[in-house]
Amino acid sequence: MRRYGKDADEDDIRNRPGRKGSRPRTRIRPKHEDAADAMILTVDRGRLTCLVDAGTKSEREVMAMKSRELGRKGVVVGDIVNVVGDLSGEPDTLARIVRVEERTSVLRRTADDDDPFERIVVANAQQLAIVTALADPEPRPRLIDRCLVAAYDAGMEPLLVLTKSDLASAEPLLEAYAPLGIKYVVTRRDDLETEGAEAVREHLRGQATVFIGHSGVGKTTLVNALVPLHQRSTGIVNAVTGRGRHTTVSALALRLPPPPGVKPGSKKALDPGWVIDTPGFRSFGLSHIEPSRVIHAFPDLEPGTVDCPRACSHDEQDCALDAWVADGHAEQARLYSLRRLLSSKEAREGD
Repeated sequence: MRRYGKDADEDDIRNRPGRKGSRPRTRIRPKHEDAADAMILTVDRGRLTCLVDAGTKSEREVMAMKSRELGRKGVVVGDIVNVVGDLSGEPDTLARIVRVEERTSVLRRTADDDDPFERIVVANAQQLAIVTALADPEPRPRLIDRCLVAAYDAGMEPLLVLTKSDLASAEPLLEAYAPLGIKYVVTRRDDLETEGAEAVREHLRGQATVFIGHSGVGKTTLVNALVPLHQRSTGIVNAVTGRGRHTTVSALALRLPPPPGVKPGSKKALDPGWVIDTPGFRSFGLSHIEPSRVIHAFPDLEPGTVDCPRACSHDEQDCALDAWVADGHAEQARLYSLRRLLSSKEAREGD
């Protein structure tokens, strides 16, 4: 059938574009020189809450999504990013994340020791608070050791937070970790609303601290006491299994309230520190960590590894650390703690 009239010309002919489009795709990407810096507060199903102009009087929360040019590069809580688009923070507005700045620290974990895929929990944090209940549920030292290994691997300072001291004494657990020289704080359930929360805040001022712990240890209850303006749901411990229930489902960065007596608008009031609450976990896999990196957290033992055989695990007969400690260069308790942490990567909970 004839589709065109007798006087058809080139303008009447419909040309079907090629499969790759009618215009060649350019490799030149916009530089986004006007992009604003922002901090990721939380990630929820592809939508990211960013804090633009953090630490200033004009700071505001902006909803954003990853731009296509980021590809598969992940964005996690704590990341410093560059955002463009509508940065007003008004409802129903959406910005785009075009760049992710280099991270100063990365906390990683795997689901278990057989899982080859590592997951980034938080970026750019300086401190890792390992929350452990002294009872209900019982402490799990093997899990604490694994969290310490992850902290040392990430270059973060560990902080041991012991909760529910009204139910059991903290002395046995503190004695076991004394050779490591870890900072610690002990809390009770009945004083979290008063001096207990402020005692914890003193260890958090001026830095970003990640709170981790298995379900039921009172982590979210502690976070609610530290940041009263943001209340997250809490659960109870199962009386049969002795385990907690997951109530926190996503990581969230919360700013600490300013210290008492600080002038409003001052630097200490605008940047008093951050608490990053994370979901509770049942296991902490370390398949992504090389044991050779853990020794860096023991500066008194590290010089003694110079004479170790190649690929030494620091827990074998030919390890030079035994002679190093025997000559009085370091304490035997420190070497025992190192080997306990290294063995926690290979052993499973309950061993």
